[in-house]
Amino acid sequence: MNYLVAVLIAAHVLIAFSVQASLEAAGPQVKAVNWATVRLLVYTKNGTGYVHDNIPASIEAIKELAAEHKFAVDASDDPAVFTDDNLKQYSAIVFSNTNNVVFDTDAQRVALMRYVQAGGGFVALHSASGTERTWKWFAGLLGGTFSRHAPFQKFSVLILDRTHPSVAHLPERWEKEDECYYLVRMNVNLQVLAVNDLSSVQDPKEKPATFGDVFPSVWYQEFDGGRQWYTSLGHRKDDYGRPEFRRHIMGGIRSVVRQAPLDYTRAYAVSPADEAKKR
Repeated sequence: MNYLVAVLIAAHVLIAFSVQASLEAAGPQVKAVNWATVRLLVYTKNGTGYVHDNIPASIEAIKELAAEHKFAVDASDDPAVFTDDNLKQYSAIVFSNTNNVVFDTDAQRVALMRYVQAGGGFVALHSASGTERTWKWFAGLLGGTFSRHAPFQKFSVLILDRTHPSVAHLPERWEKEDECYYLVRMNVNLQVLAVNDLSSVQDPKEKPATFGDVFPSVWYQEFDGGRQWYTSLGHRKDDYGRPEFRRHIMGGIRSVVRQAPLDYTRAYAVSPADEAKKR
């Protein structure tokens, strides 16, 4: 058994996530996208607390990807954009380094829920896992909730499924300078694409043993009618100028964008407390 297969099996068994896609040809059925019909909303709101200085660079990167691939992008940090009528124009929403409380009203939260339930795509970058930390539904959408991170350093990211467009271009062992994020309240049905090798991480605090010697860092899932992709990587603003990281983000965007129109007859949320339905 080669090293990558051993890591793949260990990661998926240890973390008790779904193993079936990992040992077969995992990865979503990503079809060709007519980019001329695609419009993204990049949302960057931060509540009280730490705000990353990488946000302008992340917006610039996505706008340059849009120019290259011929799709449209709107960027905003105004929660007032979250209404049914406004969100209907978007093929996907990107939460780029959002953090803490990012909505003013429950109606805005419900608008996000209804968008996802209607089939909308959702991409989340780095500190987006620290967004709306007490909201159960959002933790489900993202796949977990930020707990803490190890100090910034170089460590190894192990790519588990190179059939996915967000990681297909990366080496099996990706040496990356970044923050190793640890999350809690993680979903059991995540399709994990990459894990951080904790044996390569120096941490003055005790590392979580939840998943053995690895911790998930990139994943996707189908959730409450929509499609989601998250990367915990991307702390430094320099990342967003690097071709390999831009391809990482672009692959995530590609994997959640659907050509079918949103179907709001499938949207049912009336309160942020509503539970996600299995579809």
